[in-house]
Amino acid sequence: MNDSFQKHSQAWVSFSYISFAAAAFMLFVGLYMMPIDLWGKGYLAMGILMLVQTTVNVTKTVRDNTEADKLIRKVEDARTEKLLVKFNRDGQD
Repeated sequence: MNDSFQKHSQAWVSFSYISFAAAAFMLFVGLYMMPIDLWGKGYLAMGILMLVQTTVNVTKTVRDNTEADKLIRKVEDARTEKLLVKFNRDGQD
């Protein structure tokens, strides 16, 4: 089994952070310039922050479930391999 993981390049990580910061900045500037009262801006800001938070939570949950499935498959593969090795040894006698 190959347990190596491909890491993202530093350029991609930097691009991701810069893109997020730029999007957040533009969104909040737009919210600040929007011609509505403070209550409306607060409501929109709260919704935006909650949307970002839940997006991160859903992404992490999906990734954690995928990683757990990989681990379960590795354990099942190891059990299967152990049974096959035992079967082959018994068959050679």
